[in-house]
Amino acid sequence: MDPQSDLNSYGAALERDASQGVYRLTLPRSIHLVPMDVVSGFSVRPGFYEINGATAIPGGVNFTVYSHGATAIDLVLFHRGDKEPYAVIPFPPRYRIGNVYSMIVFRLSIENLEYAYRVYGPSDPKKGIIFNPHLYLLDPYAKAVAGQNQWGKRAIYGSQYRARVVRDDFEWGNTANPLIPMEDLIIYELHVRGFTRGPGSGVAHPGTFDGLKEKIPYLKHLGVNAVELMPIFEFDEMLDYREYEGRQLYNYWGYSTVSFFSPNTSYASGSEYNREGNELKSLIRALKEQGIEVFLDVVFNHTAEGDERGPFFSFKGFDNNIYYLLSPDGRYYNFSGCGNTMNCNHPIVHQMIMDCLRYWVVAYRVDGFRFDLASILGRNEDGSPMSKPPLLQAMAFDPILADVKLIAEAWDAGGLYQVGTFPDWNRWAEWNGLYRDDMRRYLKGDEGSAQSAALRIAGSRDIYAVRGRENASVNFITCHDGFTLWDLFSYNYKHNELNGWNNTDGSNDNFSWNCGAEGETRDPAINALRQRMARNAAALLLCSRGTPMFLAGDEFLNTQFGNNNAYCQDNITSWLDWGMLKTNRAHFEFFRSMIAFRKAHGILRRNLSDGVGDLPDTSFHGISPWKSRFEHCDHYVGVMFAGQKHKQQPDIVYIASNAFWRELRGALPELPEGLAWQLAVDTWQAEQFPRVLSDSTFAIRPRTVQVYTAVPRTEWSAAPDTDDFSPHVAL
Repeated sequence: MDPQSDLNSYGAALERDASQGVYRLTLPRSIHLVPMDVVSGFSVRPGFYEINGATAIPGGVNFTVYSHGATAIDLVLFHRGDKEPYAVIPFPPRYRIGNVYSMIVFRLSIENLEYAYRVYGPSDPKKGIIFNPHLYLLDPYAKAVAGQNQWGKRAIYGSQYRARVVRDDFEWGNTANPLIPMEDLIIYELHVRGFTRGPGSGVAHPGTFDGLKEKIPYLKHLGVNAVELMPIFEFDEMLDYREYEGRQLYNYWGYSTVSFFSPNTSYASGSEYNREGNELKSLIRALKEQGIEVFLDVVFNHTAEGDERGPFFSFKGFDNNIYYLLSPDGRYYNFSGCGNTMNCNHPIVHQMIMDCLRYWVVAYRVDGFRFDLASILGRNEDGSPMSKPPLLQAMAFDPILADVKLIAEAWDAGGLYQVGTFPDWNRWAEWNGLYRDDMRRYLKGDEGSAQSAALRIAGSRDIYAVRGRENASVNFITCHDGFTLWDLFSYNYKHNELNGWNNTDGSNDNFSWNCGAEGETRDPAINALRQRMARNAAALLLCSRGTPMFLAGDEFLNTQFGNNNAYCQDNITSWLDWGMLKTNRAHFEFFRSMIAFRKAHGILRRNLSDGVGDLPDTSFHGISPWKSRFEHCDHYVGVMFAGQKHKQQPDIVYIASNAFWRELRGALPELPEGLAWQLAVDTWQAEQFPRVLSDSTFAIRPRTVQVYTAVPRTEWSAAPDTDDFSPHVAL
C-alpha cells in the first residue's frame, strides 16, 4: 500500500515510523487555507482514499469507507454515550471515487466522539441485497468499538454498534520479535478472561490483559515460548445471553466477531478512550521481552451477524451479497455452523482480511495466527473448495506476513476435512486432528491403534512427508474445544447439561476413558491411574516430532467437570482453578520437566542428520528392536530418533510406550560403542529418578511411558542394574 500519491494533491506527507510500526500523517498549514466545503455545518474536504477507517489528522479526522452497491452514505456523529447523533454529514457525490467514499471533517475532538454510517441502496432480498438507511452501521475498519467495555453488561446501544477513533502512540521501544522456528515452539492455548478470572489466580486485575501480563513469570517458569490467545477481536458476550437453571450463559469463547480490527475492550482492566488496544500491546511487549511469541486465534469464517434471523449491524448493510456466501435465493450458506459464512475469496473480502492481518502484525506485533475453520477460507463464491485459493496464497506470499506463523484448523462445519491436504505453499501449518484422535485411541488402549500412534510420534510422515516438511504438524491431544487432559481420563461421556441444550451439543467422539469410574471419585487407585495417564499424554506429546500445543491448565490437571463444549460457561467450569496448581504440584513439575527435556534434545524437534552410525534418524520398535510394522493386537510402541548434535555429539532418544494393562519386558536397540542407555523419564510415578542401564534389556510397567537417552558409558554406568521390576497388572 502506497497512499502517498493520494496525499500529494494536498502537499501532505505520509511516512512510516519504523520504531512504532505505524504511519505518521503530516499536513501543511496551507491545507486549511484551501477552499473547503461546508456540509451540515462542518468544514469538509475530500479525504485520503487509500486509508480505510477513521484516522485522526491535524485539525480533524479522515473518514474512508467503501461499498460496491450503495448509492449514498452518511457519516453519523455522536457524543460519547448519547443515544441520538449530534450530526449527520452526507458524503458529497464528488467525494466518491469508484466505490470509495472519503472525507476529512475538520475541528472534531476525538475524545468525545463516536461514529457510525448510514448506507443507502436498493433492496432485493432474493438477490441478497438488503440496504437499509434507517440503521446505524459499524465501520468494517473500526479500530475500537464503543459502548461495551464492561463484561457481562449489555452494550448501551444494543446491537447497533458504534466506533471510536484511536490514536496509535504506543511506545514499543527496542522490542523485537522472537522469530522462533516453528519446530522449536511450545504453544500454550489460553482464554484471556478464563486464565486469571478464577479462584487463586492471585492477580490484581483478574480476567484482563493486565491479569495475563501478571502471569508471565509463571509462563516463563513453565517453559512455554508461545501463547495462543483465543479470540480477542471485539465480540459481544451478551449476543446470545440466556439463563438456565439459575446460571448465566454468555458468548464466552468469543468465536463470533463483531469487528476484525478492534481488540475486545472488555478484556482491558480500565477505560482506554482513544487508546484502545494499549493494554493489549503492553501485554504483547512484555511477552516478547521474555522470548514468548503471541498468536491470535482469528475467526474470518463468519461474523456475529448470523443468518436472516441474526442482527444487522455492519457487513449486511454495506454489501451483504459480497461479504457473505449466499444461495441463489439470497439465503445464507452455513459452512461455519454459526449462521453465515464469509465470502473470503471475493476480492473485496480478500482485501479486507489481508488488511486486517497486516494491521495486527504492524500495529500489535503479532507473531502468528491460528485460523478457525480455515477450510472455509479456501471455498469459492459458490461454496465449492478451490485447489489454489487466492486468499490463502496471498497470505503465504505477503511480504508483511513473511515471518508470521500461519496455522490452519484444516476443516469446517460443512464437511470439508483437509488435514494433510490443506493448500500450504510451504508456509501453512495445521492443527493435526489425526494426531489428537489417534493418540487418544492409543493411550486408552484401543486395539489397532499402535501403527497410527507410531506415525504420529514420528511427525505424521504419512501425512506430511509429501510436502518435504517437518514443521507442518501442530500436535495436540487437548484444546479449548473438548475435554481437558484430566477430564479425558475421568469421563467416558460428555456432560454438557448445564449448557441448556439437553446435552446434545459438543462432540460425541471423544475417545476418552474414565479409568473405571465416571467423574470424580475417591478411589485412590483410579485417581493414581488417571494421573499416570495424564503424564503419559504429556510425555508423548512433548516427545513427538511436530509442534506441541496444549490447553492452559492441563499442566496442573484443571477440570471442566466433563463439559466438552464450555463455550457459554463464564464460571468455574471454564475458569482455571489455580488452587489445583498446589494440589497437583507434582504433575506440574513433571509437565515442566518434559518441556525442558524437549528443549534439551533437538532430535525430538528436527532431523539433525542421517542418523548415528547404523542407527537411522527415525525407527520403530516393538518389545524386540526393529519392528517396521505393528500388528492389530499390539499395545507397545517404541520410536527412536538418532542424530548428531553440535561437535558430533550423538543425540539419541528412545520413546517406549506401553498402553497394555500388564507389565512388559523387552530389549532396546544396541547402541554404538561407548554409549549406554539411560532411563530419563518414567511416568509410573511423577517424581523422576534417572538411572543408567547395564545392558539393553528393560521392563515397562502397565500403562506407562518411558523415555531413554544415550549417554557416554563409564565404569559407573556399566555397574549391574539392581532395580527390581516385579510383575504388575493395572486397570
